[in-house]
Amino acid sequence: MRIITQRELRNDNAAVMRDVEAGESFLVTKHGKPVARVVPAGVDELPVAREATVRGGFQALPRVRVDVSTAEVLDDLRGER
Repeated sequence: MRIITQRELRNDNAAVMRDVEAGESFLVTKHGKPVARVVPAGVDELPVAREATVRGGFQALPRVRVDVSTAEVLDDLRGER
């Protein structure tokens, strides 16, 4: 188990998560005192409310046309300041 500081976890989060995914464990310290363990989770340990689904995305949304330009909308909003 590797020991890292809270700052290292924050600054190198992506690298730490890659290492955890590869099976490595970490002990996280704050001001020299252990505060957390980051360990790989077993498949059975994580509850899944529902599987992620991919629907049409933004392309499936209907296109909306308006008679007002973006500049006019921004001018109107800025007038409220």
